[in-house]
Amino acid sequence: MSKDSTAGSGKLWGGRFSRTTAASVEAFTASIDYDSRLYKYDILGSKAHAAMLQRQGMLSREELDAIVAGLNAIEGEIERGEFRFRSELEDVHMNIEKALVEKIGAAGAKLHSARSRNDQIALDFKMYLRDQCDIFADLLDDIRKAFVVLARRYMGDVMPGYTHMQRAQPVLISHHMLAYYEMFGRDRQRVLDCRKRINFSPLGCAALAGSGLPIDRESVALELGFAGVTANSMDTSGDRDFAIEFVSCCAMIQNHLSRLSEELVLWSTQEFSFVEIDDAFCTGSSIMPQKKNPDIPELIRGKSGRVIGSLMSLLTLMKGLPLTYNRDLQEDKEPVFDAVDTVTASLAIMTELLGNLRFATDVMRRATRTGFMTATDLADYLVLKNVPFREAHAIVGGAVAYCIDKGCELEELSLKELQRFSPAIDDDVYPILSVEGSVHSRLSTGGTGRDRVEQAIQNAEQQLGMV
Repeated sequence: MSKDSTAGSGKLWGGRFSRTTAASVEAFTASIDYDSRLYKYDILGSKAHAAMLQRQGMLSREELDAIVAGLNAIEGEIERGEFRFRSELEDVHMNIEKALVEKIGAAGAKLHSARSRNDQIALDFKMYLRDQCDIFADLLDDIRKAFVVLARRYMGDVMPGYTHMQRAQPVLISHHMLAYYEMFGRDRQRVLDCRKRINFSPLGCAALAGSGLPIDRESVALELGFAGVTANSMDTSGDRDFAIEFVSCCAMIQNHLSRLSEELVLWSTQEFSFVEIDDAFCTGSSIMPQKKNPDIPELIRGKSGRVIGSLMSLLTLMKGLPLTYNRDLQEDKEPVFDAVDTVTASLAIMTELLGNLRFATDVMRRATRTGFMTATDLADYLVLKNVPFREAHAIVGGAVAYCIDKGCELEELSLKELQRFSPAIDDDVYPILSVEGSVHSRLSTGGTGRDRVEQAIQNAEQQLGMV
């Protein structure tokens, strides 16, 4: 064997190679620049694996103690910024293992028994994403609390509800805020449901076929807090469904943040003037001194593109891969890490912004006085007078056209004028033509009626432990 063999290359896998890896190849294949963030999980998984090897008779107690002490020392060095990650060692696993062997000798070289980097990275990745699911659940609770606080603060205040960006029906501001509470609640459910599928240990599947050594996968899974172990070693080796599903959850969260951001951007314009975003969350113009730009909502809206892009990247990465592991899978982590960082930052700053948001309730109330927003209420009134809905719809449409010509609202018509369109209309119509009457009549489950919204706020406060 030539001098350019394993000893010369320094690679832990270099035994069958006769030449050292080209520097360009080392640079191209290295993942340590981004997967180093998994170091805690790599060390945690290695400790559990070592403990299992000792229980199964493949390590002595002294060797296990040396491995654990060495891993603890390496973790401390990383956290203090003293550890030098080396790109020629490719990834976080090889960097830590190499350092361990250098620290404790032959015992460190035994640690990789019965595992491959294939199941090792899957383990690290799953533990990382499992923790991120828990972090996201907490962040989503924080933003939901912000909406409940706003709903409570503005209970009773009205605003226009929109369809097709046209004024449609009056609603309570609180009802609008609770719509986002529900939206981000579904995101939380999705994240925790995703966590259930993540929470099966891949360790022990080795490269693709399982291990021929007498390992105990189940005990390691239990020690690491998994619900169980994966069922098929070939599926496990090339599986990244869990990452795709997680980033899908990220994309959904960011999309919801984007929709909220769009409304805040619109509402903060002079054309709407519905909200005042605190100065601390806005910037000015370099040329126009009067400008106050809603940069935070705009950036969150823009960042939805990169999270959706991360999802598309993973789906494209996986669409043509045969079983089992392929080096393409090295490209799975950067999109996930970027999605995590983006959604984490976006949720946190939007929650902070909402805590300082002020609604212009007088402006919003005035906006409900135009646009014939109680037209549906008039149609419902006629239905209760035994007029078929389609006929009622046509009657109210005619009344609206009349109001447009006259330049007035429905509630401004006299009873005589209203009866021109239907004799079924009587003077008991006026309460339901008022904005307040319209809002509070919506007593169906999930509606904007005051009693329904008050109950919804109370339910949310109880769910979130706010009372």
